[in-house]
Amino acid sequence: MTAVTGAGSNVGPSESPASRDALSFPADVKASIRILIVDDERTLRESCASVLRGEGYSVTLAGRGEEALEMVQRRQFDLVLVDLFMSQVSGLDLLNASLEANRDCLVVVMTGNPSVTSSIEALRMGAWDYLPKPFSATHLQVLIGRASHAVLKGREAADLRLQVLRQHSQSDTHTLIGISPAFRKAVDLARKVAPTDASVFISGESGTGKEVIAQFIHQHSRRAKKAMVPINCAALPEPLLESEMFGHRKGAFTGADRDKPGLLETANGGTLFLDELTEMSLPLQAKLLRVVQDGVVRRVGAETAGDPVDVRFISATNRDPQEAVERGVLRGDLFYRLRVVPITLPPLRQRVEDIAILANHFLGVFWHRHRQMPDRAPRLSESSIEYLRSLPWRGNVRELQNAIEHVAVLVEPEQLIEPGDIPIFDDAEVASERAPVPMLDGPFHEVKDQVVSQFERDYLTRLVARAAGNMSKAARQANIDRTTLYRLMEKHGLQRDDHGE
Repeated sequence: MTAVTGAGSNVGPSESPASRDALSFPADVKASIRILIVDDERTLRESCASVLRGEGYSVTLAGRGEEALEMVQRRQFDLVLVDLFMSQVSGLDLLNASLEANRDCLVVVMTGNPSVTSSIEALRMGAWDYLPKPFSATHLQVLIGRASHAVLKGREAADLRLQVLRQHSQSDTHTLIGISPAFRKAVDLARKVAPTDASVFISGESGTGKEVIAQFIHQHSRRAKKAMVPINCAALPEPLLESEMFGHRKGAFTGADRDKPGLLETANGGTLFLDELTEMSLPLQAKLLRVVQDGVVRRVGAETAGDPVDVRFISATNRDPQEAVERGVLRGDLFYRLRVVPITLPPLRQRVEDIAILANHFLGVFWHRHRQMPDRAPRLSESSIEYLRSLPWRGNVRELQNAIEHVAVLVEPEQLIEPGDIPIFDDAEVASERAPVPMLDGPFHEVKDQVVSQFERDYLTRLVARAAGNMSKAARQANIDRTTLYRLMEKHGLQRDDHGE
């Protein structure tokens, strides 16, 4: 390679040996950087390879564009040096193929016929730099040193992204994500009460994240180093629930062949999370009330009270707790003892502004969990986000999480996810849950009008959701004109959305 001086050199006079020292790397780091050199001039590509291998880089050579195309599709390269003008497959074609195969790859274009037009075109297509021929070994070393520095910075950023994703995937049940006022109000209240020992009563529909809030409170409390012990009061029959919660003495019942501490004792110094408290029987509620008042546990079969326990209580229910008290399902004295601080979680349909944030979070978490390819993660299209916002989400955040996990398992790397890729309920099931079927008694025409009206409303709701709010697309799918669609929407009080037109 002939040395270059003056104009046309990529590297100025200040970037000589001192610059190269500043960009030097340990031998094992250099060996990890994979470089592909593509040039139909054998002497030039072998000279470049000799210089770079002498520096310690891992170098692969290709003399033809077709050969290089196969290589970049089969192997991952960090750097590609490619001649701009080659027969059959051009340097720009290989530039594009390299970036498609690995968007983190850095491509340096070489040419013996440099021009402003060709250099701008190469840079516009994504080339990292432009190297005019002839060039010296020093210029090549400095340029590759700069490129290697950029590669290592990219790896650090990717490692950081991976670390964040791993943290989220390991603690996604503890992550409070959302910007909606109702949700932030609940989070702020949880944050304020967390450092205290006050009992908290969380209410909200199934899937809204009651246990997530409970875990958040525990993790931000002075009890965080101790355990948070959950117990689902609806999952166990009464005798087993009593034994699990309070423990038992040996011989207390058939099969009790040893003393067993209960979950209240296990949670000593920490937190006991009573999920679905309203499903606990009244006799057990009375026994629990005694523990809440006195702080002493009496095991099943024990003749005397046991040792004191220091437990913080966080309770939850998907019912209206006040209504449960009025109906006699929940003891009022226990409820008011446990509801020192009440927190109400809103359903997802009242947190529409959080749906995109949650969906993208879950997509990142589950993509890493199932694929471990964070650099090639898919993404949700705008129409998919609008579609997600249009759904009722009766299962709340848990339902959204499951839907996005389904998507993450089935889509391809770097795929743009469209509404059709997202699983939905069966139309009949959704329609049956949306509103009660009109009573089929009364005058014929009156009942007919009720049934038709309900059908139209359900049909329009699903139609617009499937079209992701695009009214023109919805009208085409229904085979009606937009004026008719607007009139029907107005008739049934449905919000018109001109998104996408």
